[in-house]
Amino acid sequence: MNQLDWNQLKAFLETAETGSLSAAARKLGLTQPTLSRQVAAIERQMGVTLFERVGKAMALTPTGLDLLEHARAMGAAAQALGLAASGRSMAVGGVVSVSATDAVAAFLLPPLVQRLREQEPGITIEVIPSNALSDLLRREADIAIRHVKPEQPDLIARFIREATAHFYASEDWVKTHGHPRNSEDAAQLPFVGSDRTGQYLGYLRAHGLPVSEANFSCYCDHTVAHWALVRQGMGIGAMMEEIARDTPGIVRVLDEVPAVRFPIWLVTHRELRTSRPMRVVFEALAQGLVEGL
Repeated sequence: MNQLDWNQLKAFLETAETGSLSAAARKLGLTQPTLSRQVAAIERQMGVTLFERVGKAMALTPTGLDLLEHARAMGAAAQALGLAASGRSMAVGGVVSVSATDAVAAFLLPPLVQRLREQEPGITIEVIPSNALSDLLRREADIAIRHVKPEQPDLIARFIREATAHFYASEDWVKTHGHPRNSEDAAQLPFVGSDRTGQYLGYLRAHGLPVSEANFSCYCDHTVAHWALVRQGMGIGAMMEEIARDTPGIVRVLDEVPAVRFPIWLVTHRELRTSRPMRVVFEALAQGLVEGL
């Protein structure tokens, strides 16, 4: 058998991972017919059937399942090669992607990106707002700002600082409802909820607030939109201290309730730390986040 075509192998791997030609095509930036031809070509070259069509899905055959782990290993090796090559780039230029939660991306990163642009005009920052943990090993982002310590051994993580959040409401809300100071004051007051699964409610209760679902005036699990609802006067909500500090028309409430504390970690792949553009961005973000702009 002749040497496999890498594009065909990627077509097989992504189709197997996504379970659909259309999803794999979108991920690879191809048209569905092009991807289908590549899958058919690798099946012809190998002389095996890798997939069976089940409705709109593509199910692996037993042979496809046997070959999948080998394809994954080849894909991981290719990614590692790309990481190593990126890490050896010493030019101070190019695009560096930074992933952060939507609130950090919207409120804390813009001044840091502006400062970095002024200092290093050759570097372009791509900001990726996401409340999910970006997969640095698969290059979904070059650098991530996280609130949990990563466990993967191939990642480098620097603890930046412990951040604090408090509870806030709008000035108009306080004029209407008064200024609640302690957890008992919160029992009958409206809050802006985060989810309808009970997770946020459980967190508030664990933090000592005697609230129920009846306290929620509305829900939103997108932090920036959640904060907009608080500013609109829909109820009490929590926010990072430095973000609330720079938000006009906001008053800290429940002053006697302990602060919410959480870590800020800056994370990147160990190979990328050998790249000068990555180091420049990493260090600039570390300094800015320590200062808590």
